[in-house]
Amino acid sequence: MLFWIVAAAMTFAVCLLLLTPLARERAGVRNSREHELEVYKDQLREIDRDRARGLIEDGEAEMARAEIGRKVIRLSEGDGEETGTASSRALGRWVGAIAVLSLPLVSWGLYAATGSPDYPGQPLQARLDRDPSQQSPEELIARAEAHLAANPGDARGWDVLAPIYLRLGRFDDAAGAFANAIRLDEPTPARLAGQGEALTAAANGRVSEEAQALFSQALDIEPGNIRGRYFIALASAQAGDQQAAERVWRQMLSDLPDESPWHGVIAQAMNGTAEPSEGANDQAEMIEGMVASLATRLEANHDDVDGWQQLIRSYMVLDRQDDAQDALDRARNAYGAGSPEAGHLAAYGLSLGLNVED
Repeated sequence: MLFWIVAAAMTFAVCLLLLTPLARERAGVRNSREHELEVYKDQLREIDRDRARGLIEDGEAEMARAEIGRKVIRLSEGDGEETGTASSRALGRWVGAIAVLSLPLVSWGLYAATGSPDYPGQPLQARLDRDPSQQSPEELIARAEAHLAANPGDARGWDVLAPIYLRLGRFDDAAGAFANAIRLDEPTPARLAGQGEALTAAANGRVSEEAQALFSQALDIEPGNIRGRYFIALASAQAGDQQAAERVWRQMLSDLPDESPWHGVIAQAMNGTAEPSEGANDQAEMIEGMVASLATRLEANHDDVDGWQQLIRSYMVLDRQDDAQDALDRARNAYGAGSPEAGHLAAYGLSLGLNVED
């Protein structure tokens, strides 16, 4: 109701402003002609006074009166012409008035027919307060950012936001978020390795000295940290020591569980730094077999969100995007449209560049 009251008041004010010139036009012309006629009458009276005082001759007075008379006649003829066109001008004013008054009627009618006047407003805060399972990835990020803007000292909040930034390719933001969590709380292996990975991604895959220091610090706290081991080995490979890198990666492959997505990551790194060999081909076949085994297990047991994420990620690392898209679609269908699990998987797929349109 408040909306309609405000809209009506604003519309009335605009219409009044538009109609005012139409009403003033005729009054202005009429006032101008009346003023001219009064001037001529004053001139005639002035001539009579000058003649009575003997300031002008009778002939001069008559000539002046005749000249003023002609002006009065021309003014009267103008009134006649104005009267002749009065109907057309009146019609124009009526058309203009009708056009102005029809605008609110037409606009309100269209809005009532095609708009949603009774739909409640939903500002950003209202959208952020909805159930997280019903929010888009952008809204989830906005929700986390709004929380951290109000609570910048929440280290756990930075922990939640940092990996999301990393998945969405916002590497500088991810590195900053991990750094905030470290500064506010403590340098855990996950935070240190996460910041190092974000810095590496921001440098197009080059492991910088700053990133190496972070990975080394993570390994000092947790010697088995997967990210730390992998990226330290990658730094060795980038420095030209491929044998040292492969030793670490092969040891990691033997230590990792069969369903770990790191098999695909390590295989891709080894294929990119080592010469093709029979051993390398055997390693690739083993990794393909592990991924196939994970896919088979998920076919039998759909209720494993982490497993689906591992499978999708493995396919992406192996450069099998079509298989990754198919796995994402099957996983979402298995949980059902609108379910929290399907929404979570959709956000994960979106971060990898997959299609999440229904």
